[in-house]
Amino acid sequence: MVAVLVLTFVLIRAVKTQEGDSAVSFTQCSDGYKLDRGQCKDVNECETISEACKGDMRCINHNGGYLCLPRTAALVLANGPSNPTYSLPSSTYSETSASSSYQSALLPSYLSPARTLVCRFGYTLDTNNMCVDTDECTSGIHQCNPSQICINTEGGYSCSCTEGYWLVEGQCMDIDECRHGYCQQLCANIAGSYSCQCNTGFILNPDGRSCQDLDECAGEDSCSQQCINTYGSFLCRCDTGYELTSEGTVCEDINECSFSEFLCQFQCVNEPGTFFCICPPGFTMFDDNRSCEDIDECENGNHTCTAEQDCFNTQGGFKCLDRVKCQDPYIQLNENRCMCHGENPGCSEQPFTILYKHMGIVSGRSVPADIFQMQATTRYPGAYYIFQIKSGNEGREFYMRQTGPVSATLVMTRPIQGPREVVLDLEMVTVNTVINFRGSSVIRLTLFVSDFTF
Repeated sequence: MVAVLVLTFVLIRAVKTQEGDSAVSFTQCSDGYKLDRGQCKDVNECETISEACKGDMRCINHNGGYLCLPRTAALVLANGPSNPTYSLPSSTYSETSASSSYQSALLPSYLSPARTLVCRFGYTLDTNNMCVDTDECTSGIHQCNPSQICINTEGGYSCSCTEGYWLVEGQCMDIDECRHGYCQQLCANIAGSYSCQCNTGFILNPDGRSCQDLDECAGEDSCSQQCINTYGSFLCRCDTGYELTSEGTVCEDINECSFSEFLCQFQCVNEPGTFFCICPPGFTMFDDNRSCEDIDECENGNHTCTAEQDCFNTQGGFKCLDRVKCQDPYIQLNENRCMCHGENPGCSEQPFTILYKHMGIVSGRSVPADIFQMQATTRYPGAYYIFQIKSGNEGREFYMRQTGPVSATLVMTRPIQGPREVVLDLEMVTVNTVINFRGSSVIRLTLFVSDFTF
């Protein structure tokens, strides 16, 4: 604060000058006078001295000197003891007289010893002869520059800056609040102020400076299914069976059936958020809800075979088989075996026995695969056995692999696609060189190839 002391009113009494009637002659005059025709006359310094008073101060000449007073100040002269008595607060004025050892610092010591009432700087004598505060700000007598604001105080004034500025070498300079961390996150400095903003995912608190996390999940349509709020952001999650799109907020159904053809043994059916497996007719679902198990229609009686037929279960179905009827020259030994006796001339070139067998296999079975095993039931001394496919293997999908002196295995070499029926005559030739004997037996094997691979 710059304090400016202003003399407002000075009340003095007129005094006699050195121009009196004295007949004393002077050869020299004191300071402030000049010799004129043998007499000392007052010098008007206000006219003779260039810029005797600086600035807004007014020059007032008096005998032997001059005063510099503000232009608003008034000089009042009171003559003689008739001057009224003033009752002013001692804090706002000074009272001096010729008998006092203290003289006003603003008046020369040679002025009349009359009573002088002086208001302190910053006060003005009002019409009631009271010293009141001078409002330098409204009167325009302050020295604050245009960038400052004037604040009146008791007995003076101060120059200050508006909010957002500070005083630097007499000038109000903008405060860069952003450099001083006024904002928690984003700050934009503007003249006399600043503006705070928050990063994406945060909102400005009522204090206008700090930021708090924005709970995006509290709003609508943030995520199509599950929303997880995080500090400054959020995450979307999907329910089981769904996945996020590239947008990151929308969930779409996962087609589990497209992932693998082995997800279900037979057929996969996709549904929103899930999937299920189904089995073809003739099968039932295992407990794993993916694998299919054949239903034995012959066992549970769910077939259409007549009483004269035999029911044979296949993968996913059944076959109604007519019972074996041996053709001449064969005779029936039992329900599935026919024999051609050696004493019958018609049997000389025929297999000794024909055994009827049936078997079900799946479609597209991996190869090579052992299908059926054939073995001699009786071994004669000096005899050996030859196993071969006599008929039914026109596509060369099978061959006989001898696994021992009296046994062999039917091997499938190419996968067979169903549905299909394959009838193979598997022959076992017996050769005995001791008694010069050669004969054969046949197993007529019917393979029912399923529509399915399971």
